[in-house]
Amino acid sequence: MEARKLIPSPSVQEVSDRAGFMALAPEWNALVEATSNELFYRHEFLRTWIDNFEPSARLRVLTLRDAEGNLTAALPLLEERTTMYGLPLRQLSGTANPHSCRFDLIAQDPEAAAAMFLAWLRVDTSWDVLRLTDVPEGGAGWLLLEEARSSGLSTGTWESLQSPYVPLPATREAFQDTLQARFKANCRRRRKKLEEKGRIELERVDGGLELESKLEEGFALEQSGWKGQRGTAMAQDGRTRGFYTELARDAAYAGRLSLYFLRLGGRPVAFQYGLTYGGRYLLLKPGYDEGLKECSPGQLLTDEVLADCISRGLREFDFLGPDMVWKRDWTDKVRRHAWLFIFNDSRFGRALCAAKFRWGPAVKEVVARWKK
Repeated sequence: MEARKLIPSPSVQEVSDRAGFMALAPEWNALVEATSNELFYRHEFLRTWIDNFEPSARLRVLTLRDAEGNLTAALPLLEERTTMYGLPLRQLSGTANPHSCRFDLIAQDPEAAAAMFLAWLRVDTSWDVLRLTDVPEGGAGWLLLEEARSSGLSTGTWESLQSPYVPLPATREAFQDTLQARFKANCRRRRKKLEEKGRIELERVDGGLELESKLEEGFALEQSGWKGQRGTAMAQDGRTRGFYTELARDAAYAGRLSLYFLRLGGRPVAFQYGLTYGGRYLLLKPGYDEGLKECSPGQLLTDEVLADCISRGLREFDFLGPDMVWKRDWTDKVRRHAWLFIFNDSRFGRALCAAKFRWGPAVKEVVARWKK
């Protein structure tokens, strides 16, 4: 009797240590480039994030390989203990926080990956809730959520960000034509007012021997304003400072760094920490001298950066982060992001979902009405 030949099939493998994750770098980035090609999903970005924000966390990185052993999907998670409404729970979280800008499942075939990853997770009783942070509208992570819903699991979503962005035309003149006349007049008036105080110069830093000192200038300027008062500036927390410093070094080496300064008489009065990738400028952190608020140095720098991006042939300026009035002066387009929650198929998991997405909002609504 002839023996039946076994045909390998796609399989899920979990990576739970840093060495194993590091070994994935080449094929991980090849997968990113072949799919969404988003900078924030690249291996070096995630590695920098993990090393600075969660160096001791247990990784739960899900990978999917085809019959030939090629990496076709990845979902970087970590395991953590947290609470919800005072209840202790076991959470699987995407390797992301507000400094990650966006996060997603990376997959050549998102539907197949979602089905296989969910099947893998459903036989695991070591978690209560899976949370993916700031998944963009239309991202592959939404298919994981839909697969969970269709499988009868409790799920929920919370809209987190509406990030403005600007599609860039071929010329600065064409872009200026899209802006409101009143706003352009205000920019001209504020620029003239700032020019009365001294010479204005634009500086772009891509790397070099002065990178560290330029970063320090930018950190100091950002910390000098309201972010410093609230304790949210890049340099005020060791983990955050380390993340942005290491990220800048790696980005400079890869030719992706774009630190911009608007200088008045040589001193910085506005700053943007940006990265350039895939024809897009990504604004991670801005800052400006609030003593010159009447001149709007931050907006004047944005005008200069937009012009420079157009001259460089970039196709988009992405403001990232939350929707803000000053960003809307430049565009009416936004990308929506959401937190996605999947609860394990247990009595506790279903109760957690009900508490977060039914009981909690209902109580808040009653309290809000009562306060009126």
